[in-house]
Amino acid sequence: MAVEVGSIVEGKITGVKKFGAFVALPGGQTGMVHISEVSNQYIQELSDVLSEGQTVKVKVMSVSPEGKIALSIKRTEPRPQRPQRADTGRTWQPRAPQPQGEMSFEDMMSQFKTRSEEKISDLRRVTEARRGGGYSRSRR
Repeated sequence: MAVEVGSIVEGKITGVKKFGAFVALPGGQTGMVHISEVSNQYIQELSDVLSEGQTVKVKVMSVSPEGKIALSIKRTEPRPQRPQRADTGRTWQPRAPQPQGEMSFEDMMSQFKTRSEEKISDLRRVTEARRGGGYSRSRR
């Protein structure tokens, strides 16, 4: 009996390695379940989850021209549902411009200078941190 891609069959585990498990399928064929296809959860050691002689339900993922059969255990189980985000009904809106009122030219220049100095000091702080503290080392 030839296995078909997409079919779900039962097989017996014949070997467990670090990278996956080999499964004996009906009809005398052998396929492999990669460790990433065993469970939806993280698995540190495959031997903690699977053991030789264990019967498992597997889905046939692919059959290569050389006859290698890729199997999956996790795709035989229903997919876990992600929690839905609560719809708050809010959408992003740009901030309303701040009312400038009747500012004099000197007040506007003072405000601009203050903001510029703050931005420059932030930029210097970040740049110095990237350079290693703001000092340079001479090479000899």
